[in-house]
Amino acid sequence: MSKITDSKLQQINNLETNSSTHLPANPSTDTVIKVENVSKKFCKSLKRSMIYGMQDISRNILGLNSKSDKLKNNEFWALNEISFELKRGETLGIIGPNGSGKTTLLKLLNGIFWPDKGKITIKGRVGALIEVGAGFHPMLTGRENIYVNAAILGMRKKEVDKKFDDIIEFADIGDFIDSPVKKYSSGMFVRLGFAIAVHCEPDILLIDEILAVGDLSFQARCRKKIQEMREKGITIFLVSHNMHTINHLCNKAMTINCGKQIFIGETERAIDIYKEIQIRKQSIHIHSNKKEIEIADFKILNKKGVIQNDFKTGNYIKFRIYYKANTTIQNPVFNIAIYSSKTEIITGIRTDVDNIETGAFSGTGYVDLIIKNFNLLPDVYRINATIFHSCGFEFYDRIEQINHLRIIGGQNVHGNMFLPHTWFFNSGHNSLEI
Repeated sequence: MSKITDSKLQQINNLETNSSTHLPANPSTDTVIKVENVSKKFCKSLKRSMIYGMQDISRNILGLNSKSDKLKNNEFWALNEISFELKRGETLGIIGPNGSGKTTLLKLLNGIFWPDKGKITIKGRVGALIEVGAGFHPMLTGRENIYVNAAILGMRKKEVDKKFDDIIEFADIGDFIDSPVKKYSSGMFVRLGFAIAVHCEPDILLIDEILAVGDLSFQARCRKKIQEMREKGITIFLVSHNMHTINHLCNKAMTINCGKQIFIGETERAIDIYKEIQIRKQSIHIHSNKKEIEIADFKILNKKGVIQNDFKTGNYIKFRIYYKANTTIQNPVFNIAIYSSKTEIITGIRTDVDNIETGAFSGTGYVDLIIKNFNLLPDVYRINATIFHSCGFEFYDRIEQINHLRIIGGQNVHGNMFLPHTWFFNSGHNSLEI
């Protein structure tokens, strides 16, 4: 087994800066991360990116400003005008579609990238877990990489010695601790990296979607550890596609899309906005060869006939399908299917199943499906609309995710829907009706 000498460790420890000084213990007023109008651009072409880089270096040598607010050929804004503050002890979740700029923002906070516009201010020691195997030397063993990685994060050898057993126990990689990390699986990388990051006593912890690589047992340990760190006043910046994790761990959340900050604030609202973005992006119009009748539009209306997408559990809802019949159609079947944000079908309502003969259709018009008590629980639901042939199998026209609705409040129960019900006690108590 190769060894790391004390002199090498001392050289690594010299990387430690004043930023590792721990923060004052005032969680109500102490801002530890401040991001002011930050933007970052990249170039789609590697060749042009290298040319632009050389031009920027030349301008810097000549004492000229290399920063520009304008995009050059093949450049794009990966992040554009991002601003927020995080106080000590807060946990901010970052959510958005793939390619929206979440990991870029994380790397800006960790100093891997520099912003092209704006300013980032960070107070305190930062621990980061961004990429599988980041910061590990593949030829060194897990034991050796613990010392190297911890030193980079600001820990001295005495601190690592003191916490070494705790790190190994949390990582749970067994005898592989003395094997080169190039032989590690992605899960082992994550476990070891996370164990080091959380035991270096950071003031700020940056975590990417990387936790999804671990198994369920490790994910549970991570959530428990993050909760403990929150209680100790450590600020956490969490990027994830797991909405349950974001909702469970974060004080607030930010939704970003195409590099732009869409919303920052209440976690549930940020999640709903993210779901709406996903639904709008995925609307699919499926045409059949039969053009006799088509779906022209689809609207969701409230009891007053006003277009609306936000409702409460138990509200009156009207779904309206606008059609265009290019010839006379006999007894077309109308179907509206409702799916949860997890793509689970909640219900499918069809005119033929309800034993309705729709009659003859020609020209334009609309068909309404009225639900007087829409008893689904808070979530964002997507709607599919289909017009079937009278046989009920072949379809004339179908639009998947044609619209969405958001249930924002109502009965505080678990599951997918609220069922009106009555409790009855036979021990002398009166019945209780809800």
